Parts: sequence; structure tokens; C-alpha cells
Amino acid sequence: MSRIVVTPLSVVTDVIRRHQPSHVVTLLSPEHMIETPTGFPADRHLRLGINDVIDAAAGDNPPERSHVEALLDFSRTWSGGDPMLVHCWAGVSRSMAATFTILCDRLGPGSETRVAQAIRQRAPHAYPNALLVRYADELLDRRGRMIEAIKAIGAGTMVAEGAIVEFPLREL
Repeated sequence: MSRIVVTPLSVVTDVIRRHQPSHVVTLLSPEHMIETPTGFPADRHLRLGINDVIDAAAGDNPPERSHVEALLDFSRTWSGGDPMLVHCWAGVSRSMAATFTILCDRLGPGSETRVAQAIRQRAPHAYPNALLVRYADELLDRRGRMIEAIKAIGAGTMVAEGAIVEFPLREL
């Protein structure tokens, strides 16, 4: 089934075994970056070494526009026949912003609010990284709609680690 599965790092191996994704997106700080899981094709594993910061001047390795360009390019190679796994350290911020980006790209202009609301409904803990969303909004020419949609759903419930969340494309 065509779906995106979002997880924290702690359950990636189990989720790969259970869901058998065709593509994996890893968003971790460079010092915590993982290798491609054993047996998984390296060309279907996008590894983005970024920290979870929302101000490009606030720390080392912030998200950059080029990271979102790479995410969009990679996600467009996904046929949707098998799941895509998207994860970061906690499954709360970077991975949710990446999922929001991929879904908005797939569903087209005008889907921003619907996708943000689906994220909030399925993931009360989601707090998509605002800097990643800002770059995605620019690259997808959404004229601030992605930024406003994420602001509208708020910060979410504080958690140390998110749960496994599925986003079936046909339900969005």
C-alpha cells in the first residue's frame, strides 16, 4: 500500500523488517548518522546529516535548502508501490517536516492544510521543523501556505520520542 511510515531511530530496524519499505529517509545529526541497514539498497536510502534547529545561524549543520532539494528529488523516485520509511532521532520534528514536504509535493498545491491536519490527527506529538518547512514552501512555490498550515496545527504534545505513524496516501 502506498504510505509513508514515520518513526524514531530506536525502531527503524523493526519497522524495516515489518513494513519492508522500498525507500528510507534518515534525518540525523552528522555525528549520529547511521549506515544503510544491512541488506537494504544504498541507492534507496537518503541520509541527510542535519541538526534539528529552526534558525540557520543557531548551530552547526542546520537544514539547508539543498537538503530539501535532495529530499524532493529522492522522494520523486519513489513509485509508492511499497512504503517509504522516514525517520529522525525522535520521530517528531525533522521526519515530520520531511513527510509533510513529500505529501504536499505528491498531493499538489492546495493540499497544505489538509496534510498538516492529517499529521496532527495521526501524530499528536508532531512538531515539524519550521526551517525545513520554510525551504519546502519556497521550493514548491506554495507562497507561505505550508508555513501557515504548520503554524495552525501548533506544537503538539511534548514527548521524548514519537510513536510509529502511518500516512496512507489514499486517505489524504
